[in-house]
Amino acid sequence: MTQRPLILVRRPSPLLATGELTHQERVPVDPARALEQWLAYVDVFRRHGWAVSEVAPADEHPDGVFVEDTVVVFDHLALLTAPGAVSRQPEVATTEAACTALIDGGVALSMARIEAPGHLDGGDVLKVGRTVYVGETARTDAEGIRQLTALLGPRGWQVVVVPVTKVLHLKSGVTALPDATVVGYAPFVDDPQLYPRFMAVPEVHGAAVVDLGDGAVLMSADAPQTTALWTERGYAVETVAITEFEKLEGCVTCLSVRLRPLA
Repeated sequence: MTQRPLILVRRPSPLLATGELTHQERVPVDPARALEQWLAYVDVFRRHGWAVSEVAPADEHPDGVFVEDTVVVFDHLALLTAPGAVSRQPEVATTEAACTALIDGGVALSMARIEAPGHLDGGDVLKVGRTVYVGETARTDAEGIRQLTALLGPRGWQVVVVPVTKVLHLKSGVTALPDATVVGYAPFVDDPQLYPRFMAVPEVHGAAVVDLGDGAVLMSADAPQTTALWTERGYAVETVAITEFEKLEGCVTCLSVRLRPLA
């Protein structure tokens, strides 16, 4: 894979404020503030030893900054998705080019893709150990999940389908701590019993957490009670303000694709 952890990111478009919305009311978004917040987000990874690879800008695509939706990495496989929103489907081409550049640069990756008529958004895919929880949502359909399962089964992954009706993506409602505890804001989780270990958090934006490695996690600055919970559990918590992205149903997970060295 890589010698050190690496993230793929894409700068926010000046058209960010016009991005897709499904479950939230539209409110004003400040593109300049969004760029400042994005730079601070990327800087957290740099300070924790992550390499940063930028996907080519796609200013014509308001949602392009949510790069996680366009590719999901499983071991050495980069799976290019087929976004459920028509406006987002062209974003995949530049993500594919970025993955090709990584391969050409010596990163041990192969690529596959979800093919039409299937649809899959990366925000609907949560990896916990060798289990892949995949949300069946307005953006990810049964055919996309079938193709995902066919690709991952022979590679030793177990796919579990999760109903999602209360939020945009599966990871809008749940993510996972480094110890494999699935965490989520209970009113936004359809069936917490699907997860072997589930912990409810007290704040909407506390549901999203990214494992930075070495006992550190990243989360939204807009969840102080949840930050205190993870600190009490022994994690070093980094927080970033991502208000402009949260206004568009985004969170700390969807702003990057994480590639980690394999043991």
